[in-house]
Amino acid sequence: MVAAAMRLLARLPFLPALLLAGALIGGCGGTAGGGARSASAAKGSGGDPPLEVLRASFPAHQAIAKPARLEIEVRNRSDAPVAALALSVRSFYYRSSYPHLADASRPVWVVDEGPGAKPRLPVESVPFDSPGGDVSVDQSVWLAGPLGAGQSRTFSWLLTPVRSGAQTIAYSLYSGHPGPSGLRPEGPALRGSFSVQVAPAPPSRYVNPETGAVEVGRLPVAPGP
Repeated sequence: MVAAAMRLLARLPFLPALLLAGALIGGCGGTAGGGARSASAAKGSGGDPPLEVLRASFPAHQAIAKPARLEIEVRNRSDAPVAALALSVRSFYYRSSYPHLADASRPVWVVDEGPGAKPRLPVESVPFDSPGGDVSVDQSVWLAGPLGAGQSRTFSWLLTPVRSGAQTIAYSLYSGHPGPSGLRPEGPALRGSFSVQVAPAPPSRYVNPETGAVEVGRLPVAPGP
């Protein structure tokens, strides 16, 4: 059988070259693919992130039902554009242990407005909560588009606290390339947090009858006759 195979190869002089070329191409393809994966994994496991947080602000003292603004300003400090950004905030909700709940996820803050372009209403109507144009399928992750070299972007939320007490907001910022299942991160994440004390009720306010201005405190009681 070996002799028969050798005679067949002798009749087809181009076949050994074709098989050799195929083997070389297959070998190069496998090496390149493995090298690309290794380079991506190595890049994602360490090194300086291309992003930096210029400003992160959130009031440390808040009150139930009083809206507050959370803002995180990010800059691309590298010489190359960033394909996409993702910002994850995992602290807007908590898990309740109350029995027989259909959904144990309960809000600490209600997201009145999220990052990204706001949708345009087809007709004038009552304002409604807008997650923002950067919303994703995950209610705790916002995806943004590309960011050029040296450019900055501000993620902004309007939040209303609905749970009092000491609370913490933690965020993670990623850069990478968008994919079918979300963002494929490149490089380490930037992380930060805020410690917030939420009062059980907003402070008292009254309208000053002399100036018409809203002032903090209780309405002064006029002296009797």
